[in-house]
Amino acid sequence: MSQDPRTALVVFSGGQDSTACLAWALSRYSHVETIGFDYGQRHKVELNCRGRIRTELAQAFPDWAPRLGEDHLLDLGLLGQISDTALTESRAIEMQANGLPNTFVPGRNLLFLNFAAALAYRRGASVLVGGMCETDYSGYPDCRDNTLKALQVAMSLGLDSPMTIETPLMWLTKAQTWALSETLGGQALNDLIIEHTHTCYLGDRSQRHAWGYGCGHCPACELRREGFTQYQREKGNA
Repeated sequence: MSQDPRTALVVFSGGQDSTACLAWALSRYSHVETIGFDYGQRHKVELNCRGRIRTELAQAFPDWAPRLGEDHLLDLGLLGQISDTALTESRAIEMQANGLPNTFVPGRNLLFLNFAAALAYRRGASVLVGGMCETDYSGYPDCRDNTLKALQVAMSLGLDSPMTIETPLMWLTKAQTWALSETLGGQALNDLIIEHTHTCYLGDRSQRHAWGYGCGHCPACELRREGFTQYQREKGNA
């Protein structure tokens, strides 16, 4: 695959999906930087995983190492202050009357991408990469393809400069996301994802499962476990 000369900025949380997206970007773009956000999330442990993942990727994949640029961590504590969700407060995870789980943080991805675009503009990047998906997801409206297409237009107009939002996982199931990371970096990349990424909403890294660390019963763990099981089944039947 020919290398895209543009600079990409990956919204990188330290989870499975954003790590797959980082690998995807490193396989395509000549220069890739990462951005993360501290918004008072309960699973703040994911932020501690980010640096280790970047280091492990650079060591395990020397062809990608020269392309991996700076990391940026922004303080969005205000988002946590105005949120009333199970991701920013210690409360049980449950469905709400509007059909969305109370893990939905209103405006989170919209804010993330707007801040990312502002940083990208200053850093000379014209591509934003995010792990948003509307296949295996919790119904969050700011993960939908139409939302992100509209945001791409608005940001490009507001910056008076083209800004592309790439969402390589948008139409993939979690099983297909595992398969994608294997295609990008083989079993070595999936092993890295299992060992070093964090997805669990409760921030539990005391329990190690075949698919990684987590409580095993929150929505994020369930999606990851089910996707891994399906991926293993399909891989075995191939």
